[in-house]
Amino acid sequence: MGIQERKIRHKEDLRKRILEAAKKLFLTAGYEATSIRKIAKEIEFSPTTIYLYYKDKSDIIYALHQEGFQMMRQSFQPLMQVESPFERLKALGKCYINFAFTHPDFYELMFVMKDPMEYLEISCVETSWEEGERVFDFLLQTVRDCQDKGYFNGLDTKHVAMEAWASVHGMCALYVSGHLKSMMKVVFGDENHERMIEDAFRVLVHYLESTK
Repeated sequence: MGIQERKIRHKEDLRKRILEAAKKLFLTAGYEATSIRKIAKEIEFSPTTIYLYYKDKSDIIYALHQEGFQMMRQSFQPLMQVESPFERLKALGKCYINFAFTHPDFYELMFVMKDPMEYLEISCVETSWEEGERVFDFLLQTVRDCQDKGYFNGLDTKHVAMEAWASVHGMCALYVSGHLKSMMKVVFGDENHERMIEDAFRVLVHYLESTK
């Protein structure tokens, strides 16, 4: 490996360390309580080093936001090969739920914390949320394909997509925040909360099927 390649790898490794440290602090200490100095202390570098990569902590949380959507979009890509649009819609929901189970830290940053979206509204042009738009566009196209097959007749495509997403997101947000686990102990005892979300999703699918 040449000197230039080593420099590039070192920069990428350091960038990843910055993002991992920031993600940990954002989720444990909170966004407002996290500073560039604290992130620098976490990775044992000076704050000046971090400023070489990111202009402020808003820039960092937005980078994490984008990375999370890239990961989600990559997990959706195999579903493009599913010919039946309704089966694709079901698989999309399962994939989304699995992402929340597997990456709860990213899920909270992407869909629960308000700070990344505030940064987007204040600091970015419309085309800067490309990864997020691609994820939702895939859902929209799948709903359109379902309508071509007779599902959701008379309903607005965007409204159907939004309601489907909101339903699944609600279950995932309860899971990620810990509210579901706490509530289940009181109401349902020790029932497996991941299995409960999957069962709730099957109920949603049954309802969607009845719209044809």
